[in-house]
Amino acid sequence: MSATHPTPGTGTDDPLIIAGKAYSSRLLVGTGKYKDFEETREAIEASGAQIVTVAIRRTNLGQDVGSPNLLDYLPPERYTLLPNTAGCYDVDSAVRTCRLAREMLDDHRLVKLEVLGDQKTLYPNITETLKAAEILCREGFEVMVYTTDDPLMAKRLEEIGCVAIMPLAAPIGSGLGIQNRYTLREIVETISVPVIVDAGVGTASDASIAMELGCDAVLMNTAIAEARQPIVMAEAMRHAVVAGRLAYRAGRMPRRTHASASSPLDGTFFT
Repeated sequence: MSATHPTPGTGTDDPLIIAGKAYSSRLLVGTGKYKDFEETREAIEASGAQIVTVAIRRTNLGQDVGSPNLLDYLPPERYTLLPNTAGCYDVDSAVRTCRLAREMLDDHRLVKLEVLGDQKTLYPNITETLKAAEILCREGFEVMVYTTDDPLMAKRLEEIGCVAIMPLAAPIGSGLGIQNRYTLREIVETISVPVIVDAGVGTASDASIAMELGCDAVLMNTAIAEARQPIVMAEAMRHAVVAGRLAYRAGRMPRRTHASASSPLDGTFFT
């Protein structure tokens, strides 16, 4: 789906702005864990996503001439590709992967930085993430950064020059849902660049909650790819993100500790 075909229900007056570019969809999706590239294509079309993450170290983008090329299924003229540094555990490998993506994709500068701490939790190594972000921002990359749900760290990454902050809601691939509503809300209120929940979403209600908290977008992969019916789940996620965003913009009713009649009583015959 291109920027000229907005996702129904989002409204053209409410675009997601990343690195100066407007997107009508607030759902970002990954390309891993599907049974083949055809299923990947169908799921992403159903999701309505315009930004698609690609693991440069794990995906064939033409470097292996004899194998299927993801770009044949997800053409760059239709989608904004977001190369990521999945599988990187140190500064050098993360920076090198981004530079490789820039070369492979004709000076492409928008990247997703993730520097992992260990293979068990896949939590961000914040020390290495900060160092890598500083290098990449100095080199002119537009860095969207995977990080912890620490508001102070989010602010520091914004100050370095990252164009989007991507805190986890739960461990990568866990499907545990939004486990940190307070800290996500603090990050939303602390920084001015987009806040995109990255990791932990398991089903549509999780995506809606993230958006209702005020997050600007949600990125997911496993929640769609490992669903019993990935194409159907992709469509569910599409609508969930729209619903959550609209609910956030509308403003929910106050929470009360007592009942409140749905119909007004003033002026009725028994008052």
